[in-house]
Amino acid sequence: MNYALIITAVNGFLVVLSGAFGAHALETMLSQQQLETWDTAVQYHMFHTAALFGTGLLAQTRPDNILINRATNLFLGGIVIFCGSLYILALTGISMLGMITPIGGVMFLGAWACLSYAIVTGEKRG
Repeated sequence: MNYALIITAVNGFLVVLSGAFGAHALETMLSQQQLETWDTAVQYHMFHTAALFGTGLLAQTRPDNILINRATNLFLGGIVIFCGSLYILALTGISMLGMITPIGGVMFLGAWACLSYAIVTGEKRG
């Protein structure tokens, strides 16, 4: 069973749900700034769901590649921390959540670095 593709499917469902929820249910409830924060979360969520799909496809051809598996985990962690903190920030206005968001951003960067290195070198170990 391909872990990355299962997670991709779940995230694909969640990001479409989040986008629709923001566009239809939240547009009258949140300020313009809160809606922009929500939209940023949705955009990054979608971009990195697509990246998860890529790691899932690569994992099928390179199942033992530790760096591809690490990239998958970092993409997922970035979605949870970066996007999750922005979703919660948009809904609650708790500005301290903004301090957590960069951790997710660093996870995204790490995921892209792992994926790049894995593809360029074909390395199995990180």
